[in-house]
Amino acid sequence: MIERTLIIIKPDAVRRQLIGEILGRFEKACLKIIALKMVKPNDQTITQHYTEDIAKRRGAHVRQKLVNDFQGRPVVAGVIEGVGAVEVVRKLVGETEPHKASPGTIRGDYGHYNFTYADTNNVALPNVIHASANPEEAKREIAIWFAPEEILEYSSIHELNHG
Repeated sequence: MIERTLIIIKPDAVRRQLIGEILGRFEKACLKIIALKMVKPNDQTITQHYTEDIAKRRGAHVRQKLVNDFQGRPVVAGVIEGVGAVEVVRKLVGETEPHKASPGTIRGDYGHYNFTYADTNNVALPNVIHASANPEEAKREIAIWFAPEEILEYSSIHELNHG
């Protein structure tokens, strides 16, 4: 099934100039980038994205660190489309905690931090990228970051070869 999912290249990856490398991983997996923008998200966008649910799962202090990390810093938000896009993107991204992510994944290749490091230094976990966890979350998150007219339809060469 063709799905859409949201990715956000986080401030730590933007500062490290990993944008092109990360986007290339998705294209090499035959996924389409159908929306893309670099923004400094406002408070409303950040708090809509990082809902109170994350505070329930990880703690209010974690949510606040994430909100603080995004404030005033550029990120790259994108909508990725493809067969089973949510699951494929999650596999390409790797585990949330970078030191547990497998080599070959985005987090496994570009991060080595852990929750203890982030807590000790009172910072958000620098884990390079956000990816929606499931199709429902993807739909909600895409609507936060993109207006419908910002999402483009086109056929990739892979689709043209199949019909």
